[in-house]
Amino acid sequence: MPMLAIALLAAGTYAFRLGGPLLGDRLRVPDRLRQLLSTAAVVLLVALVATAALTEGNGFAGWARPSGVLVAGILAARRAPFPVVVVAAAATTALLRWYGVP
Repeated sequence: MPMLAIALLAAGTYAFRLGGPLLGDRLRVPDRLRQLLSTAAVVLLVALVATAALTEGNGFAGWARPSGVLVAGILAARRAPFPVVVVAAAATTALLRWYGVP
């Protein structure tokens, strides 16, 4: 990545972070927009998880990785402790790969 692009992205990031405290009291965000921004954040996170779980390179990652992510999602929804979620997801993926599931 060119150095200029990195510098511009860094400057933009710091500007956004600095803008919060400086404009927090002056800027009124409507409740509907707050709700839409919250929903948009969830949608972006789900898209990122789906992309990371389902693809590897230019193709399908196989069934073991999405199965591990599914186990993690179920345990997280049931509010299991984070270490349990991570170990269960890794164990699920490892066991499926050990049994030959791609």
